Amino acid sequence: MFPGVEYRPEQFPGLVYRLKKPKTATLIFSSGKMVCTGAKSERQSRKAVTKVVDELKRNGIVILGKPEIQIQNIVASVGLGGKIDLEKSTYSLKRTMYEPEQFPGLIYRMDDPKVVILLFASGKLVCTGAKKEAEVHRAVAILQETLEEKGLISYA
Repeated sequence: MFPGVEYRPEQFPGLVYRLKKPKTATLIFSSGKMVCTGAKSERQSRKAVTKVVDELKRNGIVILGKPEIQIQNIVASVGLGGKIDLEKSTYSLKRTMYEPEQFPGLIYRMDDPKVVILLFASGKLVCTGAKKEAEVHRAVAILQETLEEKGLISYA
């Protein structure tokens, strides 16, 4: 009835509903809550949830009202195209954690926008915790400007 659907309650309490377009996995729990992962944009995640809800309705599942969709956490990967001095960055940036023997990235907690950014020596970043795509862009722009101002990134 539902291709791409997986339910193994002994392994995971939710039903996994995979879509090919947009390529996402939506976790559906007995509480009625759903979590959509894998979307490449806010728009794509909304489209995926709407599509899953429509398919459930079409197949006889009673859903009252319109789903309330909230973006909770955007995870973005970024390449700055330069090398970052993580050791110096630890002292120049506030609210950082860097323990290279445990994890190769520097963890940087930004206050505005409220995100966490993992910085790697390669110049790659992972930004997590944003609720809007614009927050990701703003956080990365602020961080890159700060790294450049303080001489923490070198473009060779």
